[in-house]
Amino acid sequence: MRFVITKNIIENVISSMQPFLEKKDASSITSHIYLETTNGKLILKATDYEIGLESHIENINDSVDGKATTNGSNLLGIIKRLKNEEIIFEVVANNIIIKQNKSTFKLPMYDANEYPSLTKAENLKNLDISTLNFINSVRKITPAIDNNNPKFELNGALIDIKNSKINFVSTDTRRLAISHLQNINNKESQFIIPKKAIVEIQKLFLDEAIIKYDDTNLVISNDKMTFFTKLINGKYPDYERIIPQNLKYNLTLPKNLLVESIKLVTSLFSNIKITFNSTSIIFESLDEDTESKTQIDMNLNIDKEFYLAVNAKYLLDFLSMTNNENITVGFNESNLPFYLEDEKFYTIVMPIVLEK
Repeated sequence: MRFVITKNIIENVISSMQPFLEKKDASSITSHIYLETTNGKLILKATDYEIGLESHIENINDSVDGKATTNGSNLLGIIKRLKNEEIIFEVVANNIIIKQNKSTFKLPMYDANEYPSLTKAENLKNLDISTLNFINSVRKITPAIDNNNPKFELNGALIDIKNSKINFVSTDTRRLAISHLQNINNKESQFIIPKKAIVEIQKLFLDEAIIKYDDTNLVISNDKMTFFTKLINGKYPDYERIIPQNLKYNLTLPKNLLVESIKLVTSLFSNIKITFNSTSIIFESLDEDTESKTQIDMNLNIDKEFYLAVNAKYLLDFLSMTNNENITVGFNESNLPFYLEDEKFYTIVMPIVLEK
């Protein structure tokens, strides 16, 4: 195998493959990136069996067909140090040789024929949805996906395809985030995408792509790359029973003023108390060490005083994902779950219970 390629082209692809490599065991073939030249085209693959990426590069020169594998982290380290000029890659006696001008590097290979194959899109169901809408919907709920929960299904996002809409759902047990889109012609189904895959999808796909799935895999592809992930095998909690059917109060509030006031009185992970009365909203830090307070004067048209006590991060996560100038806050009583809503996106938050 041999090919010549410009540094920035291959560096971008090798960088995008780093999250897909086995990190804990450098002796595993899945710590390697697979490279294959065929018909003047370069194919690269990376996978840790749970998640994988295949990329195609057309613009290579002086190529000889063949295949190789080499440690993906070491390969990126070498490429980063080189100048932004052409690089020569060549296989010589079970090593991959990397050359640029008078610099030469040698990396050991494994048998490329033993590299695991990636899940393909054949025989999978098509998810008929705009990729951009899909990405935007999962982006909004990403902050509420849990990490390292013993209930594995909570470490991912539920895609719940219903008759007339598609719900994108996540929860870390303190909050429930849901964004939704209209379902045009997808059959009813449910599947859970792991958080790691959700994060990588948002980095990789900025344009339209084809999304396919079955009970165990999700595959997203365009003309340059194919991404796959294994789905989480589990039953997602019945999230719909958490959604309040009726709310006594719905307040439309200016997003920017809320963000400004929350950040003024508290740090990101601190707890905050927000009190609503007929003429103002009062923001108070619940930190024991410091006392901070600010107020927005506005006519709320409510007949009694209410408060919400909550981790500031939950509010700021929601507000950072909203598109409109105003958002809706809905609640029934102090110390009960409250409801945050923006167009096609809402979050239900469990409050911190304060003694009255």
